[in-house]
Amino acid sequence: MDKFELFNEYWNPKIIGELNNQTVKLVKVKGELIWHSHANEDELFFVLKRELKICFRETELVLSEGEMVIVEKGVEHKPVAQHETWLLLFEPQDIKHIGENYCDKTLSKFEKI
Repeated sequence: MDKFELFNEYWNPKIIGELNNQTVKLVKVKGELIWHSHANEDELFFVLKRELKICFRETELVLSEGEMVIVEKGVEHKPVAQHETWLLLFEPQDIKHIGENYCDKTLSKFEKI
């Protein structure tokens, strides 16, 4: 958890490790990201601190500390955090931050810490 002390910005995942063409990332989130999907990649969201809501077009899922979900490729979703929430992400190395979509939070590359 000490790695979270190295950054303050939201929606800016940091790479902490790589494993079999996958990246392990930490991210602080607050507010909401835009609706998006990843055509060819699944994503794993694991909540380390607080709570994350993931909206899907037909439903929503609320994850508490210690809970996780895998969002399958092609599934449109929007992550939302009412308060600062800490997440661990497990994603393919070549994943685009928010798929083919773009907003002011879009990143083209991820920093390693």
